[in-house]
Amino acid sequence: MLNEWEEFSAYTAFSEYKADWKDDTGYMGRFTFPMFFEFEGFGRVLTILARGYLFRNGSDGYDRIDLARRALLAWCSLSGEKTKKAPDQEDDSRLRVNFGEYAEEFPELVTPEGEGWLIRHVGNIVSFVEANPNAVRKGVWNKVQMLKTGFRAKWANKVRQMLIPTFASNTKGAWVLRFDDILADALELGPLQNKDFDLPEETVRRLTELTPDGVPVEASILLYKYYAANREDDQDYVLLPQQNFNAFFGNTSFSQKWSAALSKTLIEKKVLGGVSKYRIELI
Repeated sequence: MLNEWEEFSAYTAFSEYKADWKDDTGYMGRFTFPMFFEFEGFGRVLTILARGYLFRNGSDGYDRIDLARRALLAWCSLSGEKTKKAPDQEDDSRLRVNFGEYAEEFPELVTPEGEGWLIRHVGNIVSFVEANPNAVRKGVWNKVQMLKTGFRAKWANKVRQMLIPTFASNTKGAWVLRFDDILADALELGPLQNKDFDLPEETVRRLTELTPDGVPVEASILLYKYYAANREDDQDYVLLPQQNFNAFFGNTSFSQKWSAALSKTLIEKKVLGGVSKYRIELI
């Protein structure tokens, strides 16, 4: 969560699909099942991807907007999906979801047949669990079967939504994230950075004291560092990307247990502008 280049690599290179023990979710990469089922946390994922392709070789990003957009389309691509025509459009080409023509430009993101990085990652997870049912936690099998039968169609619909321009007259639906928004946010945030840093021993000691039972100290330390690294001078609160924190820790404990416990001792959480944010008194 602090080394953005490392995070970018996790979204563009396939992880090692294995589980050394039943609670090991390394085969999921930097994703969780709620991310796949509810698509929470994808705003950060796609923005990290866009920033990785926008700012290269000293570019200010603006001359690479079209390239970054093609990279996003390649990553999201799906083969074999029919195009659905929007009600007020004669030309529905912008709503197709197969972008295999970008395979030569982005071989790391999409195959010539149009299978993008994400759908292949999901397929690899399914294949691993089906081949190793005894290596994963109870209940994972059923979740994987849900991915196998339903994810492709749901993701295709999400990609079509992201393709619709922000002010299109036929825009509808609750999930309003679009490629235009992602690219705008990426340009504002700038190049990927490694924001990690070492904390003084006294700060680590104090964070350890403030960490409730049942919560790993690593969660407190990461929250503290993430806040310090991302807080703007004129803002007290920082966006709390809970699903992405879940993915970093490899489970859903952060959003379901740890953040609530930490809000009683370390952090102050609020919903501001419709999103969850938090504040920490820097030690």
